[in-house]
Amino acid sequence: MAAIEANFDGLVGPTHNYAGLSFGNVASRSNEKSVANPRAAAKQGLRKMKQLADLGLAQGVLPPQERPSLRLLRDLGFSGDDARVIARAAKEAPELLAAASSASAMWTANAATVSPSADTPDARVHFTPANLCSKLHRAIEHEATRRTLRTIFSAPEHFVVHEALPGTPALGDEGAANHTRFCAGYGMPGVEFFVYGRSEYRPGLQPQRYPARQTFEASRAVAQHHGLRESATVYAQQNPDMIDAGVFHNDVIAVGNLQTLFCHEKAFVEQAQVYDSLREHMAGLGARLEVIEVPEAQVSVADAVSSYLFNSQLLLRPDGRQVLVVPQECRERPAVAAWLDGLTAGTGPIDEVLVFDLRESMKNGGGPACLRLRVVLNEAERAAVRPGIWIDDALFARLDGWIERHYREALAPADLADPQLLLESRTALDELTQILDLGSLYDFQR
Repeated sequence: MAAIEANFDGLVGPTHNYAGLSFGNVASRSNEKSVANPRAAAKQGLRKMKQLADLGLAQGVLPPQERPSLRLLRDLGFSGDDARVIARAAKEAPELLAAASSASAMWTANAATVSPSADTPDARVHFTPANLCSKLHRAIEHEATRRTLRTIFSAPEHFVVHEALPGTPALGDEGAANHTRFCAGYGMPGVEFFVYGRSEYRPGLQPQRYPARQTFEASRAVAQHHGLRESATVYAQQNPDMIDAGVFHNDVIAVGNLQTLFCHEKAFVEQAQVYDSLREHMAGLGARLEVIEVPEAQVSVADAVSSYLFNSQLLLRPDGRQVLVVPQECRERPAVAAWLDGLTAGTGPIDEVLVFDLRESMKNGGGPACLRLRVVLNEAERAAVRPGIWIDDALFARLDGWIERHYREALAPADLADPQLLLESRTALDELTQILDLGSLYDFQR
């Protein structure tokens, strides 16, 4: 059965702000305490979705989570009505209010790891929500993520949405940001590539400056939940020096699609052996891997991190052309721009580069790849997806108007203390569930 790869982007939430919560994410920390524009952020992401849908790609949307999270604040001991809880947290522990208010669920590459039915023994699409246990503001996401995925992918004959792994450091799981699938065609069996930063129980190199968020044990557990064959699963360790340089997820240093791997020469430990293993596993499926390796001499790691060259989307258009979607920052750094010009000038597998303005997300440390979750679907599976989440002209217009009505133009960290922000967010999300036909998705609706 024919299959496509659909991208499900996260809508930026109304509380998008720059609190600098993510240690190890250089962009997030460098823009800490600056003023954000939630309306612009949401519209930038929505425009990317629409432009990709206009190219004929399957493009879905995932809703924001409710923020601030009053559940988290109450679990941490703040009591009273909603306004009092927010006021106490703002006065006594503003860092906890910031964590409870983060719109970080917009980066749906961290929402889950997904294995298509072509790879799984029960021929169903498997999702494992990421526990994101290394950061408080993200560790509170997985319950709502599971609920959202089970609402959108609700047909049990086609989809399985697992529980997140236990939220312990030994099983730190950051989702699809550390997972890539290679195949000859989307509907054919593939090789699933898991990249980890450290192992809890195996000796090995460790970063010294920033924490490694993904563990080998978590990657292996996800593969086991999905029933993946050992002969079609490859594990690799991320270069710890790159983690210390700000490469907090693998998708900041590498991206892949079909039979193409695009990465920096310093992406992995024992990189040549990683290539050999991937090629061997691909050959077992009758496919050939093509590696595009960017040398440090032409694009430094610092330029790669600041431009998010590799936090890009590598997509197959319906006409068979493979396109690379990059943020505009790639055109603002001469070395990166020069590399991209040469990339499409030859006869390689990448035919075109598309540039997007995602400045608001980029300032918080998330580029095009962070904003989307990749889900391979055959025709029957696509028909079973909740229909109201697919981007087209009509949905784009409704969502654009919804953002215009409900989102603030400016939001500073101090504004998180405003109890009106919670009311504005709930009003917006209540209307959004009607637009997307998702039912009573949020706790406040129940």
